[in-house]
Amino acid sequence: MQRSAAGRAAARRRAAARRRAAAPVTHPTLVGFPPVARRDARILVLGSMPGAASLRAGRYYAHPHNQFWPIMGVLCGATPELPYAQRLLCLRRAGIALWDVLHACRRRGSLDAAVELRSAAPNDLLQFLRDHRQVRRVLFNGALAARIWTRRVQPHVAREFPGLELRRLPSTSPAHAALSRARKLEQWRAACALSPRA
Repeated sequence: MQRSAAGRAAARRRAAARRRAAAPVTHPTLVGFPPVARRDARILVLGSMPGAASLRAGRYYAHPHNQFWPIMGVLCGATPELPYAQRLLCLRRAGIALWDVLHACRRRGSLDAAVELRSAAPNDLLQFLRDHRQVRRVLFNGALAARIWTRRVQPHVAREFPGLELRRLPSTSPAHAALSRARKLEQWRAACALSPRA
């Protein structure tokens, strides 16, 4: 017995739904921000890719619960209460440069775990270091930034900058709640301490 027209249409809809469910999910490509740095920067802080709140605002670490700016407020006066441009000025004066390991990637939401690694395109960090030769230490804001550096950047950087000090720090993201703000501050304070310029 042949199916009715309505039954055939329902079968086509079910088949189309199965195809959609089986198809890989792709998300729009996200593009990060340019670096914040003076030529005499001595520390480079690298995140992975700005989160959704930051991309919407066009500012680094814009999520209100991210601890980056409260920590930088303690370390160099870049408190969250200051206008964004003033915070960046405080970082520059303190010799701290700010960027991300990734120039572009696809990601659903804001979590590092959601980054589609096949889509990840690193920034030209070798050229950045060539242009900022006083950078002595690279601080990774979280595990993904450190992992991508190790796999995709370090092989290009190691020969030319063998003395570069690398430190992975606890993420300032609100998603990383394993450490208290006080413990994060303690580790960030130690990492940002450099001896006076020679």
